Amino acid sequence: QVQLVESGGGLVQAGGSLRLSCTSSGRAVSNYAMAWFRQAPGKEREFVAGLTWSGYNTYYADSVKDRFTISRNSAKNTVVLRMDSLKPEDTAVYYCAAGQDGGPTAVYPYWGQGTQVTVSS
Repeated sequence: QVQLVESGGGLVQAGGSLRLSCTSSGRAVSNYAMAWFRQAPGKEREFVAGLTWSGYNTYYADSVKDRFTISRNSAKNTVVLRMDSLKPEDTAVYYCAAGQDGGPTAVYPYWGQGTQVTVSS
C-alpha cells in the first residue's frame, strides 16, 4: 500500500514558478510509475505529467510541455513537479498518483488528496 501526500501549492502570479512535491508513506515512490493530474473547477481531471518506474521515460500534456518538469528523488522518497512560466489556465487542484506505467491513459490505483495551485493574471 502507498499513501501519497502532496505539498507546495499556493498562489502565484502569471509567469511565476511553483514546485509541487509528493511523498509516500508506506511503499516508496521508487516502486511505482508516478504521475501528476489536475482538475480545474467545472472541468474533468486531466493528465499533466508522468514518469515511468525506471525513470527513463517521461510524458507531458501538450499544454505544459517545455514549462513543467517531473522528476523523482528516490533518496527523499519524493516526486517533484516543477512548474515554470505559469499561466492563469494552470489554476487547478493538482493530484499525485502512483501506478504501473506513467502514461496518460494508465491506471493509477493510488492518489493523493490534492494541493491547490492558483495563478493570478
